[in-house]
Amino acid sequence: LRTVGNIFLWNFNRAGISSAFSIKMPFHNGKADEVTCAMESLSLPVIKPRSCLKLYNSLTRKKEIFIPRHGNQVNWYICGPTVYDAAHMGHARSYISFDILRRVLQHYFGYDVLFVMNITDIDDKIIVRARQRHLFQNYLDSAPSVEKMLRDVKSALEMYKKKFETEANVDKKAMLLGQINKVEITIKQAKNDSEKEEYCKNLANNASEVLSQWLDSELGNTITDHSIFDSLARHFEQDFDLDMAALNVLPPDVVTRVSEYIPEVVTFVDGLVKRGFAYEVQGSVYFDTVTFGRADGHRYGRLLPEAVQDTSLLVEGEGELSLGDEDQARQKRFSGDFALWKASKPGEPAWPSPWGPGRPGWHIECSAMASAICGEQLDVHAGGFDLKFPHHDNELAQSEAYHGCAPWVRYFLHAGTLRIQGLKMSKSLKNFVTIKQALQQYTSRQIRLLFLMHNWAEPLDYSPQTMERALHFERVCQQFFRTVAHYLRRYFNRGKAGSYAKLTADELRLLQALQTCKQAVHDALCDSVDTKTALEHIRELICHVNVYLDSSAAVPNCLLLRNSAIYVNNILKLFGACGNDADEIGKCFGDKGDVVTSSDCANESLLMPCLNALADFREVVRSEAKIHGVQALLKECDRIRDEILPNMGVLLEDRKGHTVVKLVDPETLAREREQKVKLEKERLAEKEKQNAQSAAKKAEKERLQRMPASELFRQQVDKYSAFDERGIPTHDADGELLNMDQIHDELEKNKKEVKRITPDPDLPGEGQYPCIGCDRHFTSQSVLMEHCRSKAHKRRMKELKFSTKYTQKEAEAAAGLGIYTALNKK
Repeated sequence: LRTVGNIFLWNFNRAGISSAFSIKMPFHNGKADEVTCAMESLSLPVIKPRSCLKLYNSLTRKKEIFIPRHGNQVNWYICGPTVYDAAHMGHARSYISFDILRRVLQHYFGYDVLFVMNITDIDDKIIVRARQRHLFQNYLDSAPSVEKMLRDVKSALEMYKKKFETEANVDKKAMLLGQINKVEITIKQAKNDSEKEEYCKNLANNASEVLSQWLDSELGNTITDHSIFDSLARHFEQDFDLDMAALNVLPPDVVTRVSEYIPEVVTFVDGLVKRGFAYEVQGSVYFDTVTFGRADGHRYGRLLPEAVQDTSLLVEGEGELSLGDEDQARQKRFSGDFALWKASKPGEPAWPSPWGPGRPGWHIECSAMASAICGEQLDVHAGGFDLKFPHHDNELAQSEAYHGCAPWVRYFLHAGTLRIQGLKMSKSLKNFVTIKQALQQYTSRQIRLLFLMHNWAEPLDYSPQTMERALHFERVCQQFFRTVAHYLRRYFNRGKAGSYAKLTADELRLLQALQTCKQAVHDALCDSVDTKTALEHIRELICHVNVYLDSSAAVPNCLLLRNSAIYVNNILKLFGACGNDADEIGKCFGDKGDVVTSSDCANESLLMPCLNALADFREVVRSEAKIHGVQALLKECDRIRDEILPNMGVLLEDRKGHTVVKLVDPETLAREREQKVKLEKERLAEKEKQNAQSAAKKAEKERLQRMPASELFRQQVDKYSAFDERGIPTHDADGELLNMDQIHDELEKNKKEVKRITPDPDLPGEGQYPCIGCDRHFTSQSVLMEHCRSKAHKRRMKELKFSTKYTQKEAEAAAGLGIYTALNKK
């Protein structure tokens, strides 16, 4: 045993291990000897920590590591629509953006997301809109005479003009003025007995807005039927759901309607009153912002503290029916206090409460419903940027006061604003775009791609120019999937041993590009779900695949192509840019933006063998025609490719030694052609506009240069204020005496400029024979030669020192075309 132990120790010491540690070994005498041995430090590779998800938190205004309260479960509440009108592109900006974030958190990072959305079906805007529509319809049903309608419209117009005079918002004021002008023009239109009925319809249509508001002011307090408000809300809620489905937005897990959570709202408000954070005045209950701000651990206006003193936002947050209500303003202890419960007036819906009949305030609704579903704290609260203050700040205050926690929301996410061609979307600016209107022009995928190409938290500009970028990216992806699908159909056989051949240098580069793209996309998604950067890396990968295919003369590595296409397909599916159940490569990127059906696949399976045979036959014909120089056959092959097959939905792409066959929707091809023609026309029109502006500037400059000094100086009133009898300035614009040496220098400069551009008075100056030195045309060769012998030409050439702006070859080429353009020599 001693020998074995000694051998063990000898081998340990011989190994030269440096780090010290103790080994206790039993020997023959039963005692344990402590042996100190040295262990050599191991050289381990430095491992980069795996990126973790960070989200931009509006509460802290920075990106923070995402850590839900309960492990993998995420409670997510999003402010839903106030259903009183059609959804517009501003709504699309928020709901598509958060749909993308939700998909990434669920399907990429693997979180278990409970997605809760509310429907605000009790609100001042709903009350006003429902009453106006109901009263206006009743008015039309009563069939008033033309005389009565004219009297009523004039009365309504007087009230509308008073509203216009007191309106402070510039955009709203412009919209009111537009309505006033439209009604006044309609009133002045001539009418006779035969046209009275048509005139009455036209007047009712053009004055509907003005007349509805007047009727509401006169009869709004007589409305007692709650179903009037409910029917309007249910109609636009269904309309909103259809719009979201058309945009491929996933439905929420839970939908809460305010009208269904009145008991929870009353309990919540009562709790705030008992805790001393709210007070009741004449049947209404208000949140005490000052008391809340003085409480330990609380601060009012955490999201947007710079807006706390903005009275216009505070008033707007109280609701449309509170505008101009001085009694309500006097009821508050502090101007910043906001309504939790509103005492209902005649003509407004009401529910019982400890403070009398009334209805919930806007802000308390979300706090009560979110708490009822998600508990005392939210992991994520999302909404539009415009909801930061006062809505979300008020939610935070009342929820933290009720639950006694801070913060109530761990991560506040706000989608960036949407602008229309650089301007705020507004009906007064006539750039108000509903979701349905947008979908008539673009597909839901194209709109989503636009949003994906921008950061979700930053402003987004919706315009033809930005949409063109989205359309271009869509075409790149479509061409990519069609090309890969062609090679897979033609060459890929999974059971064939040749599918796993040794990778070439080009294939190794493509493989590395794929791996790099995967890591880059992962890092981008971890960086607050940066889809803009992720799509840029996807585009780079597609470029690498195209370069590989262009450089490969032999059969490409289909397995590598397939893996690249699958990855791109999966990322686009993850972002919702295709059908939720589209798993086959490229099927999510069909030409019409829809999921390809099984019948489409069956048609493709039936057509492709025939099309491949046609493509092979055409390739043989082209090869023989090239060998024997038969131009007629080559032209016919091109005609089949460019004119005949595209109208049938078939694209042929000639590559080295083979032809790529792609199936495309004929309507899509026609639309792409129209878009190309439109873009080319716009480009040419812009070029002509720029050329015209340049020519006008040049002509103006030459006019000023030819002008006598006396007249030239007199036009420069911004520089000079007094002149002598020759027109020479003597005083500057401020009345100070000028330095005459400076004036002399300017005169000499002006003389030189005039001399330089003065043409030969006796020689024609227009034609196709150019003089490259003098930048002029002449009618014939003899006239040009005569000009070249003139003193003016020789003086010009001496000044230029033979350093012309363009070559003689360029000038002759231009002359041969009948046009002449001075080209800058680089």
